[in-house]
Order: sequence, then C-alpha cells, then structure tokens
Amino acid sequence: MASLAAHQSAAVAPSHWTEGNPSEDALAHIPGEKGWPLVGNTFKMLADPHGVVGAMVARYGRVYKNRAFGGWTVALIGADANELVLFDRDKLFSSEQGWGPILDQLFPRGLMLIDFDHHRADRRALSIAFKPEPMRHYTGALNRGIARRVAEWGGGTMCFYPAIKELTLDLAADSFIGIPWGPEADRINRAFVDMVQASVAPVRKPLPFTQMKKGVDGRAFLVDYFTKETHRRRAEGGGQDMFSQFATAEYEDGSLMPVEEVVDHMNFLMMAAHDTITSSATSLLWLLAKHPEWQEKLRTEIEAVTGGADANGKPRDLAYDDLGKLELTEMAFKEALRFVPPVPSMPRRALREFEYGGYTIPAGTPVSINIHWTHHSEEYWDEPEKFDPLRFTPDKVKARHKYAWVPFGGGAHMCLGLHFAYMQVKILMAQLLPRYRVELTDGDPDWQAWPIPKPKDGLKIALKPIS
Repeated sequence: MASLAAHQSAAVAPSHWTEGNPSEDALAHIPGEKGWPLVGNTFKMLADPHGVVGAMVARYGRVYKNRAFGGWTVALIGADANELVLFDRDKLFSSEQGWGPILDQLFPRGLMLIDFDHHRADRRALSIAFKPEPMRHYTGALNRGIARRVAEWGGGTMCFYPAIKELTLDLAADSFIGIPWGPEADRINRAFVDMVQASVAPVRKPLPFTQMKKGVDGRAFLVDYFTKETHRRRAEGGGQDMFSQFATAEYEDGSLMPVEEVVDHMNFLMMAAHDTITSSATSLLWLLAKHPEWQEKLRTEIEAVTGGADANGKPRDLAYDDLGKLELTEMAFKEALRFVPPVPSMPRRALREFEYGGYTIPAGTPVSINIHWTHHSEEYWDEPEKFDPLRFTPDKVKARHKYAWVPFGGGAHMCLGLHFAYMQVKILMAQLLPRYRVELTDGDPDWQAWPIPKPKDGLKIALKPIS
C-alpha cells in the first residue's frame, strides 16, 4: 500500500487514528501548500504523484507539508530522512499509527501494524518460516508451480500483469498455505483480492454493495478458515508450508503464539507478498523486454547455473543451493526495484516532537518518506533514468548511502519476506527466460503510480519460443 491509500483514508479514518494530530497553526512554520478549499492538492496528487513530489522538493526543500485527501502530512525527503524514519534509533515513529488508517479494518495487527517490543517478539517467532529448511521446501513448490504455468503461456502475445498476478495468488496458496490449486484456493484467493481492493477504496465503511463490504466479508471468511486450520495443524503437527510454520511458532519462553495473532499475521503476509511481488516481477520483465542485451545476459547466467534444458528440452529447476549464484539476475531485480519501488512511499506518525532539517515537527504529526524520489535522485544515482544493474556491484553498494535504496523498508520493520521475494523472482526468471525471448508489443506502457505500481495496459508482451 502507499500514499494514495494513506491520504484517502485520512479523511474518514476512525477518530482514534486522528486524535492528537497537530492543527494547521502548529504546522504553520513548515513550508508547503494548502491547495484548493476542501480538496487541497488531491487532484494534483492523483494526476501526477511523482511530479508533485518533485515540484514540492524543488520549491520548498526536503521538508514540506502537503494537504491532500483530507489532511496534512509532513514529507521528509531523501536518504537521510529514510534513515531517520526507518532505522528510528530513538523510537520516534509509529508504524502502527502510520498504516493503521489504511489497513486496520482489513489487516489489523499484521506485522507492519505493531510497534517496538510487541513487533520484535512476533517478528522473532515468525522468522522460523524463513529458515533454510522451510525455504528449501518453498523452492520445490515454486519451481513446480511456475514451470507448469509458464509452459501453459506458450508462445504468442499476452498481458503479463494479470497473468503473473493470478500465478502469484496460486503460488501463495501452495507455498504459503499448503493447499492444492483448485476450488478451495480460488475461494481464498478471491477473499484476498477483495480485501486488497477494499484497503484503497474511497468509501471506508462496509455499506451494502461497496468494495469495503466485500473486503470485510472476505476477512471474515479468512479469519474463520485460518482459525480452524491453525487448531488443526497444531493438533496434527503442521507441515513445511508457511502457514504451518506460523501456526506452530513459539515465543522465546516456549509459549505458542495466540491463535488470533497467527490468523492476523497470515492475512497480512498474504496481502503484503501478493501485490508487491506481482508489481516487482512485472517491472523486471518490462525492463528486460526493453533491454534485450540484459535479458540475454540473465539467460546465459541462468543456463550456466542450472545446466540448461533437460533431455526433453525443458528448463531445469533452480535448486535452493544455487539461488546465490544468480548474481546478475539479483542485480537486475534490485535495479528494477529501484526503478519501480513496489511501495513508493511509507507513512508513519510522530510519537514525540522532533527536529529535522531545521524544523520542529510536533508530536502526532503524520509523516511520510518518499522512496520513489530517493530512488530517482541524481544525488545518489548517476543517470537515474537509465536501467543499469551494475549499480549493485558490491563496491558500488558499499560506496552509496545505505538508505538510498529501500524497496523493502529498513530497520526493525525491514520486510521479513525479502529473501522469499528474491527466491520467487529468480525461479520465475529461471523458468521463463530459457523458454522465451520477451518483447514489448505496444511500446512502453503508462504506469499507475499508486497504491502499488502497475502498467495500465497490463504490460502487453510477446513470448517467442527459443528453438
């Protein structure tokens, strides 16, 4: 989710999320724009969010206020601001109160919506699902599922975004929940889609026939499903899928995580993983289609690591132990995440007054950092609009500000599943590129910037079988 949802929700957020927000007078010393009566800068932000941020920075500097979608936000821009907010050395910022207006009705108490000691304890317990043995199990499931679907795509033209979105949902059912593709997985997938769409719906109450009502109903279905399944898997000893790992997660004192918390974390993880991986896989394929020389470099690397096609002419699976050998593929993925970060900005709320950039920011202020701006700033990147995976060689990474590249966030709230994301995208490339050359059919697509980036035309591509 991103700023659009945050600002949409601010206008109609429950009072407990807005109590204590500073008044306009309390922010009077911070430069910025009030915009039109009632709507503020809403329409500007909808039309060109990245352009608005660039213009604001050029006019007001790296600390400014903006009124849009019903409320004021103070933007803190740049790598130093990213470090201040994400690393949060002094525990100044609440992720719960930043994301809460957006996600609390549908994904309450997810890992991103809890802070400090509670977050640390739950994160440590849930990290069991990303240890080597479970990850090795996921590798097998991902290879099987991706190979089957990629083979079904065949040659010809297609819209990649809806196809990878469907595949990602099915993979989640298999790897995350441990159920086969079929009617049960379809019902679960539908509930998740309804919840994600509701999280950015402008109507925030579950009135009849609204998207929010569909989302709330989807949550009720999944809470019931995951609650029953958690009890069953605990009784039967669980399995290697991610949900079973969560269901049997223990705190440091050996106690099991409460069932309702397992359910909330599972709901959140499915949401967080689904749309972000869909977006980032799409941006990588778009950039590889635009730059066939890099597509060929990745294809050569993949075939060298996997051994090429088997006796039947099919690409070999990418083994868990070989994931780290796809160095160019990983650099290309990182560059795609720089180019199109799947979460373009992140909200927080200041718990105490603090100083930054020469300004005093009052307690209770909604603040945001802009990842997209930082990822495209000439201060940190030479020719930032150029696709260049070699920006991520070890020496260049070491020389750059640590918080100039933050697609997975940072600090205590660094994405728990980032290695799973790398694994899924590497396996996708290992199954796709040895089979097909990928070309754009209609030129560069326009991208929808918020809430999670996606090509407006679905990314029309041609898959040309490699003989």
